[in-house]
Amino acid sequence: MKQFLAFLLIGVMQSQAWGALTIEITEGAAGALPIAVVPFAFQGGGSGPGEDVAQVISDDLARSGRFKVLPREDMLARPSNGSDVVFRDWKVLGMENLLVGSVQPNGTGAYLIRFQLFDVFKGAQLAAFSIPTTERDLRITAHRIADIVFEKLTGQRGAFATRIAYVTAMGVAGAQQVALKIADADGYNAQTIVNSADPLMSPSWSPDGRKLAYVSFERGKPAIYVQEVFTGVRYKVAAYPGINGAPAWSPDGRRLALTLSKDGNPDIYVLDLNTKVLQRLTDHYAIDTEPAWSPDGRAIAFTSDRGGKPQIYEVQSTGGRVRRLTFEGTYNARASYSPDGKSLALVTRVGADYRIGLLNFNTGSLSILSRGHLDESPSFAPNGGVIIYATKSSGKGELAAVSVDGRVHQRLALQGGGDIREPVWSPYTDSNRRDK
Repeated sequence: MKQFLAFLLIGVMQSQAWGALTIEITEGAAGALPIAVVPFAFQGGGSGPGEDVAQVISDDLARSGRFKVLPREDMLARPSNGSDVVFRDWKVLGMENLLVGSVQPNGTGAYLIRFQLFDVFKGAQLAAFSIPTTERDLRITAHRIADIVFEKLTGQRGAFATRIAYVTAMGVAGAQQVALKIADADGYNAQTIVNSADPLMSPSWSPDGRKLAYVSFERGKPAIYVQEVFTGVRYKVAAYPGINGAPAWSPDGRRLALTLSKDGNPDIYVLDLNTKVLQRLTDHYAIDTEPAWSPDGRAIAFTSDRGGKPQIYEVQSTGGRVRRLTFEGTYNARASYSPDGKSLALVTRVGADYRIGLLNFNTGSLSILSRGHLDESPSFAPNGGVIIYATKSSGKGELAAVSVDGRVHQRLALQGGGDIREPVWSPYTDSNRRDK
């Protein structure tokens, strides 16, 4: 019992963390779609923009594991619009799809990006867009273009223009500097949200992507804060006696599910952020923690050892009868609902290892997706196609990602070494709507 509680509250010890995230595919899907992304021509004077838009798109598609991107040096031509495309050139290279485009000045510090996506064998245009952008937003615009290509060719919405939050720390136990950071989904543009000499943990995105809730141990006691990502404004929402942990936003953004021990054992509560009214959902002598909301906001999954071993249970978000969700294995914890509500990512014990599993609600089957020894903190991409999680490699904390079918594996490491823990993927926001 004590070991279980310590694992839930403290997690794995963290050490030094600096630099940007680098992402590499360690295993891609068999039968990846061949695509050529031609360098976008700059139609203006001077040296052009400071970002290679086509390269960002290529990297996004390649890292998804769903596409095999043609190296630039193997291209027989470099057209920038459809009228210049000779489909025979691309058929010879075995390409199924082709992306061409251009960048042109559109006022001071601004650009207009035009691009076309083609089916090579049919010789047909699949999509064509003109997107205004700025020098500062070139990367995010490239991610949005990659999202368009990904959705058009796979039928699944892309998530390249989203972000991730994660926790890092430097130093040794007792003298650490911990940071809560956010970065683009490809690891670029990392920004520090909070720096602290005390532990930070359990970050949770608000559904609009504008706030993060997290636990801070400032002054040696756990408290839950909400911080605005863009302004840095933060406020304390829970600092009750005992445990204040594991905040989770409701889908409507009005409430937080929390783990509190102010009334005795750790139980699940829901806090209305406007009225400050606190509702207790569970009341048990066991440890109830790690709440996660269902996408429709009607239910909350949580971890409990009320059956003797940690398992996943569910309760209605308004309270009521608790039902058990997991029965396979002796350890299942840290649940996360898929965006469509049809499955649950979780940490499950396999022998002596802790792996990321996927529970299918329709079949009741539990599939094992990861292969590490200590994998934890699973979080779905907003399109439901990928799960990011924390793992250990050569004694240090890293992030990894796996597709929900288990075919594509990625590794996310910090340049310069160091540990990184507790990843959480942002939701879709106004800035990455389909019509933007």
